[in-house]
Amino acid sequence: MIPAVVPEDQWLDNPIIQQAVPTAVWETLAMTGVAGLLTALLGIPLGVLLFTTSPGGTAPNPLVHRVVGAVVNIGRSLPFLILMIAIIPFTRFVVGTSIGWQAAVVPLTVGAIPFYARLVETSLREVPAGKVEAVTMMGATRGELTRKVLLPEARSGLVAGLTTTVIALIGYTAMAGAVGGGGLGAVAMSYGYNRFETDVMIVCVVLLVVIVTVVQVVGDLVARRLDRR
Repeated sequence: MIPAVVPEDQWLDNPIIQQAVPTAVWETLAMTGVAGLLTALLGIPLGVLLFTTSPGGTAPNPLVHRVVGAVVNIGRSLPFLILMIAIIPFTRFVVGTSIGWQAAVVPLTVGAIPFYARLVETSLREVPAGKVEAVTMMGATRGELTRKVLLPEARSGLVAGLTTTVIALIGYTAMAGAVGGGGLGAVAMSYGYNRFETDVMIVCVVLLVVIVTVVQVVGDLVARRLDRR
């Protein structure tokens, strides 16, 4: 079947674009926002743990570092669609369903946390060793060192890493939509692909590009303002 080509001046008259697309945009933003917030809240402590227990960290512990690192690596290596299907029982336990944008938040968060944790670890490694040593010599505890030196000095990198993670989450939401997660991915698959409505597919793609661009611009701006160098 050859997809029908809809004149550009008639795209906005398409009831799918008028009704389904605005809802899908909201669902995509909701999935990304909630998953991004949870990823930041859980990924930063995990990244700090990876850094502090590493051989060059502030509290070296090879066993803990290897175990946590292995878990993070396994989480990063799983393709998102496989992860989403594999943890369906856990998703149902948490939100009571495996369909809809609320359910998609669970695998999105689980998949993004190890990714962001590694970026957090990398950002902490870029903190100048001289500052860490100076504060340590002044008698700061490990907790004070993390709160007052490591995290503040790495905040630009943390924001840049979170920006990269959120953009990856936007791509994941499109994949989640293909298997019942809602959002622009669901509309693009249900109408743009299955029903050969080219105008719907193009609108969904353009909106995803706009969302990604806005997130990148805002993230870069915030990261530059926080950069102390």
